[in-house]
Amino acid sequence: MNETGAVVIGAGPVGLFQVFQLGLLEVPTHVVDALPHAGGQCMELYPDKPIYDIPGTPATSGRALADSLLQQIQPFHTPFHLGQQVSRVGKQADGRFLVETDQGTQFLAPVVIIAAGVGAFQPRRLKLDGIEVFEGGQLRYHAAPASVTGLDVVVNGGDEAALQCALTLADLDAKSVTLLHRRDVLQAPMADIAEMQMLVAAGRMRFMVGQITGFGAVEGRLASLEVSDVDAVVHRLPVDALSVFLGLSPKLGPVADWGLAMERKQLAVDTARFETSVPGIFAVGDINTYPGKQKLIVCGFHEATLAAYAAAPLVFPGKKIPFQYTTTSPRLHQLLGVGTPA
Repeated sequence: MNETGAVVIGAGPVGLFQVFQLGLLEVPTHVVDALPHAGGQCMELYPDKPIYDIPGTPATSGRALADSLLQQIQPFHTPFHLGQQVSRVGKQADGRFLVETDQGTQFLAPVVIIAAGVGAFQPRRLKLDGIEVFEGGQLRYHAAPASVTGLDVVVNGGDEAALQCALTLADLDAKSVTLLHRRDVLQAPMADIAEMQMLVAAGRMRFMVGQITGFGAVEGRLASLEVSDVDAVVHRLPVDALSVFLGLSPKLGPVADWGLAMERKQLAVDTARFETSVPGIFAVGDINTYPGKQKLIVCGFHEATLAAYAAAPLVFPGKKIPFQYTTTSPRLHQLLGVGTPA
């Protein structure tokens, strides 16, 4: 059981800035996100596309913004629980919330702040009847096999994550590594594509264009894939381990079952505290709605700031929460690990 001051659900830009604002108020915080990395939608959907509307930053990218926000919160040493989806939130007799993930991780906190963006990202799955029985074993979504020694490995996908997975596996002791994509164009950095081409030329991996249309099993184990190429010719590809990277799709998920007032699949909040209909549970960023709502990162930063100041008295009842400027406050300088100007 992790007892803490606040649990932030979501590690996108707004969730990360929420951690920063809570840190300035000395609220101990844990962060949970369904993705295996911080950065949220920015990192998952457009990591290298330009973003022009962050104040004081003429141009940045999703990756650079996430890196900056992670650097900004580094002084607080906030624990992250990535690759986990919050499945249950329930109020306890002492007024705190029991928060539990789909992996059984539990938290007890007086404050929960939902910064889940458009929802939890879930991997798009293969649409093949019966193949789900291999999930978590021979079939993995957005993850490399646990072991590849002597195995025929197939990586299905054409984005940067798929290519990186295949390149990593090609350096291990697999029997074979095949990158399979429906087109001959990959959405990945040119340097990675050039590396793949060299490995293919050296016979260390294979690149195949086609789509999985079926599979074969032997004694309850995944043994082969039926792959249809661009000419509709079906090839049988041996496989012992299959890693699938077909993108992610956001789903609201369990949030809808937590008894919070909603409007059009978004959480209704007040604009003074950004608190939901349940006291102690706040919502910031794209997950919330209110009159005049704009789905902009900068608006989420404003919401996170007000939510932090509303949440702190719940974590420290009876304590006066001082307002301090990072420019002049020796205490904030101490928290941030910076020197106080003379």
